[in-house]
Amino acid sequence: QLQVVESGGGLVQSGGSLRLSCKASGFTLDYYAIGWFRQAPGKEREGVSCISSGSRTTNYADSVKGRFTISRDNARNTVYLQMNSLKPEDTAIYYCALGPRGYYSCPGYRQTDFASWGQGTQVTVSS
Repeated sequence: QLQVVESGGGLVQSGGSLRLSCKASGFTLDYYAIGWFRQAPGKEREGVSCISSGSRTTNYADSVKGRFTISRDNARNTVYLQMNSLKPEDTAIYYCALGPRGYYSCPGYRQTDFASWGQGTQVTVSS
């Protein structure tokens, strides 16, 4: 089974930055779309950002646009989510998820389209 593992969460003050990593082993991550999702306490899991295979397209939820950046490092077989200007409302467990192989741009962040999910990493932003 193809698996991805997140890392990089932590506690940061409002206005600070964190970089999350989503790493794959045993297969080429660049062939697959990757989505980042988050779930805050008492809320449903929501899509945050997505990068297609080959980095042809990226997209962002309106709530993070201009503050978060998704990218790939193919040499490290890793996708990053750079999070700047963090706000307390960004506090959540963040998950990376493996999308379909081939071109896929995460339309509507349909969670059923993602076959494999990481264990999640906690991001806490203090005010």
